[in-house]
Amino acid sequence: MILILRYPMVIAGFAYCLIMSCNNSEKDKKAYDTPGHGTINISVDESFKPVIEEQIKMYEASFPDAKIIAHYKPEAECFKDLWKDTVTRLIIVSRGLNDKEEDYFKNNMNYVPGWNIVALDAVVVLLNAKSNDSLFTLNRLKLQMEGKINRHQKIVFDGVNATGTVRFILDSVLKGNKFDTTVVKAAKNSDEVIDYIAETPNAIGLVGFSHIGNPEDTAQINKLKKVKMAYVQCTICPDSPFVKPMQQSISSKHYPLVRGIYYIINETHLGLGTDFTGFLKFERGQLIFRRAYLVPVMQFDVRAVKVNEKIPEN
Repeated sequence: MILILRYPMVIAGFAYCLIMSCNNSEKDKKAYDTPGHGTINISVDESFKPVIEEQIKMYEASFPDAKIIAHYKPEAECFKDLWKDTVTRLIIVSRGLNDKEEDYFKNNMNYVPGWNIVALDAVVVLLNAKSNDSLFTLNRLKLQMEGKINRHQKIVFDGVNATGTVRFILDSVLKGNKFDTTVVKAAKNSDEVIDYIAETPNAIGLVGFSHIGNPEDTAQINKLKKVKMAYVQCTICPDSPFVKPMQQSISSKHYPLVRGIYYIINETHLGLGTDFTGFLKFERGQLIFRRAYLVPVMQFDVRAVKVNEKIPEN
């Protein structure tokens, strides 16, 4: 009843959880957390850390008896937690489950975890603030990552083979081809990528937009004093302009490196994890994504941001 009052649209989505919970013993029920109460562990792709930290902060402020312990790690590690770790209740990553993964759960667990998209993010191409470079096509990025051009210009990710950023680029830019590992380097996390680019004039970094795209966040403003975001050529626009990542261009997908933020919940009762996903999906959580200059899946007006700089000529 508590959840129904908070999120009236979520009734049908929770029917499965209600049915499953009815099959548990009274002893098991007492051990469960409940909506707004208890403690759970979740695993989150590190590239989404700033906005998910804010979501947890606001949820816990609303429900003081709830504690959500987030572990920020590469996306592949989040999925390992989903498969093998009975402690992890929820993961937040850049994709949903594929057919093979859903079949695994059906065949081995007799259920399929619920999952959904809650917002749009983007992968940002970063440059040193003093760099004269500023314009990229997807083909240029592909050729550089394959080591076929501009081999002197190092490309730095938030990991080599396990992060959501790496997987997204492998799928959407390299189309299954491999990195040239003499060109592509790995930092430990997104902040280390930003620090490396700030200290290295002739390098390229790739990070999630949520780490650097909020013009109202003091920490992100300070990061943008050290680095700058490159323009990437729109692949769906008639005149093929070069576009900078911002909320408006992510919403329209004129900026081509757009990806989703998804939750996948490993919970078979009506518990704290289910309640938190409801928070993310509906108005309060969606407004937090919007205030972070990401794109919520719930329809709001998208803010156009004036950037006080001259757009480079093609």
